[in-house]
Amino acid sequence: MRPFVALVHGLIVASIVTLAGCTGVASKSAAKTPWNDARQLVLVTTSDWNATTGTLRRYEREGSAWREAGSPTPITVGRSGSAWGIGLHPAQPDGLQKQEGDGRAPAGVFRIGTAFGYADIAATGWPYQGMSASDWCIDVPASPLYNRIVDAKTVGDAAVEGSTEPMRRDLHANGDVRYKLGFVIEHNPGNRSAAGSCIFAHLWRAPGEPTAGCTAMPEPAMRELLAWLDPRRKPVFALLPDNELERLHAAWDLPAPARAR
Repeated sequence: MRPFVALVHGLIVASIVTLAGCTGVASKSAAKTPWNDARQLVLVTTSDWNATTGTLRRYEREGSAWREAGSPTPITVGRSGSAWGIGLHPAQPDGLQKQEGDGRAPAGVFRIGTAFGYADIAATGWPYQGMSASDWCIDVPASPLYNRIVDAKTVGDAAVEGSTEPMRRDLHANGDVRYKLGFVIEHNPGNRSAAGSCIFAHLWRAPGEPTAGCTAMPEPAMRELLAWLDPRRKPVFALLPDNELERLHAAWDLPAPARAR
């Protein structure tokens, strides 16, 4: 090969290598996840797997970056802490796995389901369903309706027998306010028996009081959150202990831990 031709050839090869390297960097920095189209994020963090309290933050995506919206709010989670749930995120075989009755909130990234409450309507653009005395969420693992909200008038009283989750807790549980306003967190969307059911974000009965596996917060925070949720922005809900968010935020396209910003 003549010197000039060899030089041109070398420059072309070098350019190709450089471009390939740039492409590799770009692909690594752009996480590909099932929630890539999300432009809103509800992020709950706790100090560790056994913590029963934590913080909820809201984010909006601007271009490729998450920007915090509004102010953080204190929340509570399961009385036993949290464990890996079944959602949009890759399965995490190492560590605790959410099971029915374990008192742990599911960790991971999840779709947000229907909002619900005691009133017929709510101040939200998110899909909302007012609950009645005959509405129940089925937490009986052997039931074919496991992990579903059903109306006993439709499915029959026998179908809801044994469930401990009336959706009108004010009527069935001595005026309990917790389900006055909330939304479904779509853990276990395939309704796998005994993998955990009826996971909600809802009101807390008292500050700092843990739940059976849901995420609870003050009523003003819930009202602000529901007013903010926009179906057009395809929001998702994530719950992670701090060390897991530190480990996974880049790969999962989530905001960096608050202390790292």
